[in-house]
Amino acid sequence: MTDSYKSPLEGRYASKEMLALFSEDKKFTTWRKLWVILAEAEKELGLNISQEQIEQLKEYQTDINYDRAKIHEGRVRHDVMAHVHAYADQANLAAPIIHLGATSCYVGDNTDLLIMYEGLEIIRRKIINVIDRLAKFADEYKSLPTLGFTHFQAAQLTTVGKRATLWINELLMDLQDVEYLLVNKALRGAKGTTGTQATFLNLFDNDIEKVLALDKLVAQKLGYDNLIPVTGQTYSRKIDSHVLNVLSSIAQSAYKFSNDLRLLSHLKEIEEPFESTQIGSSAMAYKRNPMRSERISSLARFIISLPINTAITASTQWFERTLDDSANKRLVVSEAFLATDAVLETYLNVSSGLIVNEKIIQNHIDAELPFMATEIILMEGVKKGGNRQDLHEKIRTLSMEASYNVKSLGGKNDLIERILLDETFNITKSELSTLLNAKNFIGIADKQVELFLNTKIKPILEQNKHILGVVGEVRV
Repeated sequence: MTDSYKSPLEGRYASKEMLALFSEDKKFTTWRKLWVILAEAEKELGLNISQEQIEQLKEYQTDINYDRAKIHEGRVRHDVMAHVHAYADQANLAAPIIHLGATSCYVGDNTDLLIMYEGLEIIRRKIINVIDRLAKFADEYKSLPTLGFTHFQAAQLTTVGKRATLWINELLMDLQDVEYLLVNKALRGAKGTTGTQATFLNLFDNDIEKVLALDKLVAQKLGYDNLIPVTGQTYSRKIDSHVLNVLSSIAQSAYKFSNDLRLLSHLKEIEEPFESTQIGSSAMAYKRNPMRSERISSLARFIISLPINTAITASTQWFERTLDDSANKRLVVSEAFLATDAVLETYLNVSSGLIVNEKIIQNHIDAELPFMATEIILMEGVKKGGNRQDLHEKIRTLSMEASYNVKSLGGKNDLIERILLDETFNITKSELSTLLNAKNFIGIADKQVELFLNTKIKPILEQNKHILGVVGEVRV
């Protein structure tokens, strides 16, 4: 137990890799990495910085003296300067050149961007793995008829696999959005106090080429080709807003899946994994509550609520910089990534172990199919010489009687039996059984699944086969 608050995202939901990415160690070791890179780049471009100073910076790059940083921050009330002083306490030879020419956002903003892009890579990998699981499921059940639902009322048949492609297609849209962000990723670089690079111009004795080269060199040392072309002191907070909108979109897709699965669980048609020792209810021992799907729904709702924060922050920034983004940003961006990670972990777990109860699905079809088959029966009766209008009235009357039997008397749907007993239709039980084969009512759903998987999904999975096989963990 602990005597201080601990985020549930840390204790219950998010994966270890995402928690590590948004940890204090990752943040502050990245700050120090950026200070090392800045010193290296400045030395390479001719500033009076020794290799010995750089080596000392590297020696302490991952050895964060948090106790000293805390003392310094209590004194100076500035987190970046506190860590500059703490770093200088260790690397005293390099103290004069730490953070040379830079503003706080050199480390703060570049670190935030680096972490967000690493987070998006994790998110991308997990989306692809969920797609892989659902694609296998869709292929396996591409031809299994099931009731379609519109307004959660029984509608024309579809297949279990076709319904799964609806879930996959939304994730495919999300994957494309994530990849757009990653393809266009860019760093803030070394832009100076208000984005004008004035301090660096002074350091390099008005050599504009070296100032521009420094910006590019810092990015290149971090493995980036692209720089945000213009900034104030900060990169535009619209970048955060864009990222949060994409995370929200992923949550929306997962929410849709989890709601569908919760409804299917109620119908007992498809269920999420349920372990042999798992308890569904503390009071009702027989229950198999869909707790994983409910967790997805719950966390997704939280994520969907977050982009309004980044939208407001982006729209209310003053000129080149204002600090009212900071506290909000620390909360919202990290929590959005951790929660999205938790949603995908759970989604991956659920999609890897879906349970399909085929007999119950067939029972539900049998209860509704007679009504859906009436048009085909009508056409067959006409082909046998019947009058279309007379047969239509017969079917209408018999349907009302069968509906009354179901709704008012609690009986089964006996429309087929009523039609067989009516000589007007001139149809045999064998002929009617053939007509009522559920696969006659799924259209080309099975072919749609094949086409979708072959043209849209398999190429993606083939290109990313090296990252497949991720296992989703439900921690508690």
